[in-house]
Amino acid sequence: MASGTADLQRDLGGAIMQSLLGALLTAGYARSFAAQIQQSPDAQQVSQATEAELQKSFSSAADTAQRYPEYATQIVQAAREAFLAGDRWAYSAAALAIVIGIVLVALAYPRHAEEDRLLASYQLRS
Repeated sequence: MASGTADLQRDLGGAIMQSLLGALLTAGYARSFAAQIQQSPDAQQVSQATEAELQKSFSSAADTAQRYPEYATQIVQAAREAFLAGDRWAYSAAALAIVIGIVLVALAYPRHAEEDRLLASYQLRS
């Protein structure tokens, strides 16, 4: 039973963190790409539909680059930069989660001596 509970906690925690980090990666990507489009001298030529497609994903940006070969280099470079911006958001959040986990373990879990005392008290009760 304890093994099943531990597996569930690990799997659920992993799924939640994977979802959160993926959402941060996507949000960082979209935000960075939007900023790059706005800063571009050709920003007025980019339709809202094209902008939405570019912000959707790296593969969408690569598909768009194929449709506009004259801008392909700029689109792919912007997609790379946007992906790395989103990547930094996700890695920063993951590092923060690790630090929070370390602090919780350090503060909330009993020290070895306290753990030994608790185990001894449990054995006396049984």
